[in-house]
Amino acid sequence: MKQKFLNLKEVIVSYFIYVLECSDGSLYTGITKDIVKRLEEHNTSNKGAKYTKARRPVKLLYKEPSLNRSSASKREYEIKKLTRLKKLQLIQNHL
Repeated sequence: MKQKFLNLKEVIVSYFIYVLECSDGSLYTGITKDIVKRLEEHNTSNKGAKYTKARRPVKLLYKEPSLNRSSASKREYEIKKLTRLKKLQLIQNHL
């Protein structure tokens, strides 16, 4: 029987899916490798998303780890398709 070894890249969380609340109460979903840096970008720099630039300040409501960019992007898409109510339920269930 061939022994299977874990690939370290599969074990280490490399991406996060996150949901922000904007100053107007709207929700923004995205992915990043560095949640702290990305939140700072959304609030202060020109690197923040166009959507959030006009809705500063934003605050982090939810984050979810992901193993890679592909799975993070798929999960981001799933969350973006949710209604506002379902997103708020997702956030509440992870508090």
